[in-house]
Amino acid sequence: MPRLTAIIITKNEAANIGACLDSVAFCDERIVVDCGSDDDTTAIAKSKGAHVTEHAWQGFGPQKNFALSLATGEWVLSIDADERVTPELAAAIRKSISEGGADGYQIRRRTRFLGREMRQSRLFPDYILRLFRRGRARFTDAIVHEGLICAGPVARISETLLHDPVWRLEDALSRIDRYSTASAEMIVAKGRRVSFATGIAHGIWMFFRIYILRLGFLDGRVGFLFAVANAEGSYYRYMKAWLATCDGPDRSGSNERSTRTRLLSVARSNRRAGHG
Repeated sequence: MPRLTAIIITKNEAANIGACLDSVAFCDERIVVDCGSDDDTTAIAKSKGAHVTEHAWQGFGPQKNFALSLATGEWVLSIDADERVTPELAAAIRKSISEGGADGYQIRRRTRFLGREMRQSRLFPDYILRLFRRGRARFTDAIVHEGLICAGPVARISETLLHDPVWRLEDALSRIDRYSTASAEMIVAKGRRVSFATGIAHGIWMFFRIYILRLGFLDGRVGFLFAVANAEGSYYRYMKAWLATCDGPDRSGSNERSTRTRLLSVARSNRRAGHG
């Protein structure tokens, strides 16, 4: 049987990391790369027998590539701390790598939002590339919303990966702030031109696409909340990018620092602190 490594990046995931590692106990090697947790994340991971390494935060893509560089297995499974591999999926993964019919495998993921399983709202079926032959794939260097590029053929595994990213509205608001800041930095860094109207248009379009086109209304009240959360994320992403191009005084009254400088400074601070 080919050797399999699971890689996980973490920051303050004490509530999730134990159950996550238990779900990948079938792997031959489990690697956790932490970027400065101030809770019990690393202690729990070590107690579960995982190999834990500290690494300064540089973005999701670079962090996962660093974790990948530590893997020794012929195959690698990339999983997030808020995800769980079911026994059925574990068996399917083992079967797939033993047969070796592809160099990468997309796994069907099922997401819950505020504890409610999302059947519509663009979340199911959600196939993501997470299992791959080491040396045949790598993550992009994106700060956020990184991709995984596989050089060989990719197949699909029909068993389900469970995903529970948001249990409370407070968690959703925190994610919106962190991800929109990182995304705004990427927009500014690429030199994209945005206007005040851009954020409004993107926010409205995102709500319409998820709630109407993606049939999010069929997910009931939670589907509405999910559509609003995504619309807010898109709105703030572009508004922060727009503000970054507008010169003006900071909160101390100084005209020497533009909003762009303040945004990039905050984003860099967030990356050093381990936020997306």
